[in-house]
Amino acid sequence: MHLVISKRFEVSLSYRYYREDWPPEKNREVFGFWMGGPYGYGGNWTVYFVLSGPVDEKSGMVINITSVKERINRLLAGRYDHKFLNRDTPPYDKVVPTPENVARRLFSEARVLFDDESAHLAACHLATSPFDAATAYADGRVERDFWLEFSAARRTGSPHLSDEENEKLFGVASAKSGHGHFYRLRVTLEGEPDPETGMIKNENEVVQVLGLLHNSLDHRHLNLEVPELNGLPMTTEFLARFIFGQLRISLPVARVRLWENPYFFAEYLKNGKSLMGIKTAFRAAHRLHSPLLTDEKNLMLYGKCNNPQGHGHRYDVESTIDGELDERRGIFYGLDDFHDNLALALESWNLKHLDLDTPDFKDRPSTGENIIRVLWNRLEKTLARPLYRLRLWETPNNRFTLRRSID
Repeated sequence: MHLVISKRFEVSLSYRYYREDWPPEKNREVFGFWMGGPYGYGGNWTVYFVLSGPVDEKSGMVINITSVKERINRLLAGRYDHKFLNRDTPPYDKVVPTPENVARRLFSEARVLFDDESAHLAACHLATSPFDAATAYADGRVERDFWLEFSAARRTGSPHLSDEENEKLFGVASAKSGHGHFYRLRVTLEGEPDPETGMIKNENEVVQVLGLLHNSLDHRHLNLEVPELNGLPMTTEFLARFIFGQLRISLPVARVRLWENPYFFAEYLKNGKSLMGIKTAFRAAHRLHSPLLTDEKNLMLYGKCNNPQGHGHRYDVESTIDGELDERRGIFYGLDDFHDNLALALESWNLKHLDLDTPDFKDRPSTGENIIRVLWNRLEKTLARPLYRLRLWETPNNRFTLRRSID
């Protein structure tokens, strides 16, 4: 298993897609809308720095989050926050500040800040808007995300099953009258950014392809008005696979994730694997305190989180499993079973004090790292199958991710 922690930061700045060594006409042709005006335009960016390393058994942490915050804030304040990147922050006077270029540069600049730690920077994820993001990884890869939204009606079910079988498997969602969803689709592109434009794929071309997809699905009844879906099971899992196939014709797609609602998604990967995930939450109190450290060291290490009376969080949990789609039923695991098993795994923690009301943290601090490791084992037992990925948000700024090691 592979454990990482993610710390979220925000910066406000201005920038534009522009190359000073190109004439305005070429800039307009290549960058289009994103060329903007000569003085730049605004952005409220969100940046996630992802660190990996061994969990210290005394502290229960991969790295002290406070230390991460202090180091990254100095970097962002000095070079990015409240700056006009093209004028204030080299090399963006010569390198186009696309999400791909900025994510890669931020990763390079932040990586050296942790040379004295056992933890190392694994990735940097930059979201320039709710619809646009990029991620740079330690192995040199860069990915670009685009989000698309559409509304559509459907009847969940498979044409290969009887009405009775569909109702048993999908419940009220299989009603012939149909129902609707507001879908959010994330499309992840892979590849090396073009050295001149800084883009994996020209954004104008991506927007055009996504626009065609949007027009084919938005405000349609998927079972009745999309001919390409005729004869296929109408499930979110199958719809994600269909969308991947449609986009892969024109774009270097690595994976797509389709959210049916804020709590359930299906994902399809280029290796042919399907994923499904559920997001839920539990409320719990805890106190960060290690029995292996003195009171003075505990206070120094955990600060206000060491308050003797405790404090609490609304923990968000996102659990993901993988499998091969059943071509007849259109699923690989029952959604209701998944939801019920996740609820069962969290039941003993909800509305409890993790350290005082449960036996799970009597001998170890209830850090996010330890919570997610305990939950992984518990959830695999209730599901009776391996997990693919598990995520835990302690706060919107602090996320812990545990995933199965993949060779």
